[in-house]
Amino acid sequence: MASVTDTRSEVRTPDHAAQPATQPPVKPGTAPRATARRRVRGVPSPLTLRILAVNVLALLLLVGALLYLGRYQDRLVQAELDALETEARIFASALGEGAVQRAADEPELGQESYELSPELGRQMIRRLALATETHTRLYGPDGRLLSDSRVLTGSPGKIEIQELPLPPSGDPASRAVNEFYARFIDVVPSRENLPLYREPPGHAAESAPPPPNVERALAGENSATVWRLASPVARSNLLLTVAVPVQRYKEVLGAVLLSRSGTVIDEAIRSVRTDILRVFAVALLVTVLMSLYLAGTIARPIRRLAQAADRLRTGHGRHTEIPDFTRRGDEIGELSGVLRDMTAALWARMDAIERFAADVAHEIKNPLTSLRSAVETVSRIQDPARRDKLMAIIADDVQRLDRLISDISNASRLDAELSRAALEPVDIGAMLRTLADIHRTTAEDNDEDGEEGGDGTEAPPSVVIEPPRGGSLTVKGLEGRLTQVFQNLIANALSFSPPGGQVRLATRRTPDGAVEVTVSDDGPGIPEGKEEAIFERFYTERPAGEKFGTHSGLGLSISKQIVEAHGGTIRAANRLGPDGETIGAVFTVRLPRP
Repeated sequence: MASVTDTRSEVRTPDHAAQPATQPPVKPGTAPRATARRRVRGVPSPLTLRILAVNVLALLLLVGALLYLGRYQDRLVQAELDALETEARIFASALGEGAVQRAADEPELGQESYELSPELGRQMIRRLALATETHTRLYGPDGRLLSDSRVLTGSPGKIEIQELPLPPSGDPASRAVNEFYARFIDVVPSRENLPLYREPPGHAAESAPPPPNVERALAGENSATVWRLASPVARSNLLLTVAVPVQRYKEVLGAVLLSRSGTVIDEAIRSVRTDILRVFAVALLVTVLMSLYLAGTIARPIRRLAQAADRLRTGHGRHTEIPDFTRRGDEIGELSGVLRDMTAALWARMDAIERFAADVAHEIKNPLTSLRSAVETVSRIQDPARRDKLMAIIADDVQRLDRLISDISNASRLDAELSRAALEPVDIGAMLRTLADIHRTTAEDNDEDGEEGGDGTEAPPSVVIEPPRGGSLTVKGLEGRLTQVFQNLIANALSFSPPGGQVRLATRRTPDGAVEVTVSDDGPGIPEGKEEAIFERFYTERPAGEKFGTHSGLGLSISKQIVEAHGGTIRAANRLGPDGETIGAVFTVRLPRP
């Protein structure tokens, strides 16, 4: 039901299958700026590194918080101080009972006075410290050092016991780790705020002023202090001291000072940290493996999709295929399916462009061939009548070319317009009434001008609108393009309808909310088996007697393209009479609900 071309110039040439025009090759180095940089093979992808960083960072923060162990160290220090204070009280009680003697000068008659005996104090201090391995010192009431458990006195003189550094052990790597840990434990938790303790040299210990906590003990108070050692030979840089007054009958006779290294505390913290680091190593290994697995399930498929898309962009032919990950059932599978569908749509669009280019070349070549033949012939003809006839043919062919090029231009711009324009509510019922009124007014004007049907012998076909059914006929679409669809269908039906026939427009709202419009006529119908072919580009099947070249064969094709762009369907069929004969054609347009 589109038009039949005139056989005078219908020449089917091999150009119909001519090679389509191709785009010029892209020169190397002229790729668009948006082209992504290719990743070096073997280097972890940025997505993998981000996943590793996020997972490992959280684990590092947790382990760092556990390794701090500040409050744990404080509890250990307090426990050591409590134990050291208990020992100091025991030592002070023992010294107050067994290391005292009557004072040489009694202040008043009848009142006993006592003082510490340096010799008895040294003997008791040495025996008590030997059992506890605690550095113990005894001070007199004037703050003078009376006895030191690390200084042995005898006939040869004095022997001072000093703590020596441990000999280096293990390989250089182990020593480097131990050195790093020794510095680390000073910082985490920080010990820089502790008071610095400097041990006076042995020859000056007796004349050196007593430590501050000894002075408080001589005032009758128990005193405990945590110090930071500056000695490089000590096993620990932590020193705990407790000073307790030595009393007899509430009289302060001196003070005993107990000192203990923080080695036990450091070893306890080291043990806990070692356990934490063991757990951290296992957790880190599991985290890295799980991160790599997660990155592999995300980054590797995306990288394969990107590489396939890049091969499609730079390659030739269609041998490259987008990987299919749709069975994953996740977002990457959805992305893979969308890319595959997009690629298929692009190839289909390219095929359509190629076919359209070939069809356009063929359709333009037909009038050009006729035009060339007429031009070549007109110069050799002397008969004015025949020359005028050839000139009329040339004018018709030029008009045919102009109409064909205009229709081709409209068809080529249709995709871009449909993709850019915004959809708006369109009342299909009002649109059809307007088209029917336009046809009725045009027919009345033709009658007044005395054209065909003005004498009443051959009335032109009329357009009849049947009452709508099912409610509102509003859809979402482009009013101008939908008007073009129904104009094409009405004009096509009018061209095939006999004089006095009717073109009937029926509308209804279907139960699923769609709008259905039918355009039926009383013409000869559609040739059998051509119900789909009539929507192809440049298909022509016009009624006999119609002037050649008045239709380009693009009307129904454009109508189908517009309807499908709106998400609808269009189909054609024959109307059958009671006895099964064809009594016309009917086109059905179905547009989805808004």
